[in-house]
Amino acid sequence: MPETQKQAASHPPLNYNVNIQNVLREGSRRGIASVDLNGQFTVRGVTIMNDSRNKLFVSMPSYEAGIGKYRDVCFPCTAESKAAFDQAVLDAYQQVLIQSQETGQSRKAAPDPFDSPAHAPDMTM
Repeated sequence: MPETQKQAASHPPLNYNVNIQNVLREGSRRGIASVDLNGQFTVRGVTIMNDSRNKLFVSMPSYEAGIGKYRDVCFPCTAESKAAFDQAVLDAYQQVLIQSQETGQSRKAAPDPFDSPAHAPDMTM
């Protein structure tokens, strides 16, 4: 078995725990999320965007790498993992929209549970 297949076989499937912090009703940015991967790695600053065709997509945290150029800080490495990540975020976003419609509330600036000390890395030097 090739090395990449051995590595893939030894990893458990990813479990996405998505927390939507903000839901925005207008503009191109529709929400902000944090995504916890198997309780081992958290990605903050994931943005739910609305394109010109009114279709939602997921934007990873990024930095400016020159005038008008941006590079993702972190990202899924395969098309399959990108699709699964995006679907988990969009499903959580849709669920929050449904819940807010049912309760008649909008959701803004909810605390990020991944900011708790339990999710902060222990770093000593």
